[in-house]
Amino acid sequence: MRLSWNEIRARVAPPGATLADLYAPNLMPPRLRKAHHALNRAVDRLYRSDGFASERERVGHLFGLYEKMTAPLAVKQ
Repeated sequence: MRLSWNEIRARVAPPGATLADLYAPNLMPPRLRKAHHALNRAVDRLYRSDGFASERERVGHLFGLYEKMTAPLAVKQ
């Protein structure tokens, strides 16, 4: 929980910045970049001992878990 809170605090640090500003690769504030790297390392340790090969792979894995977890909640028509 603390890792995600660090990321949230880092997002609000630059006043007036939009999410597009914060996540532009060449404009991301160092504090936010550091918070993201720490969160990614934690996710890697939780789900894969050797980490993920890419951000896309990490996100794909997490969305797969989310879909599996929420599938029983879907209303069948």
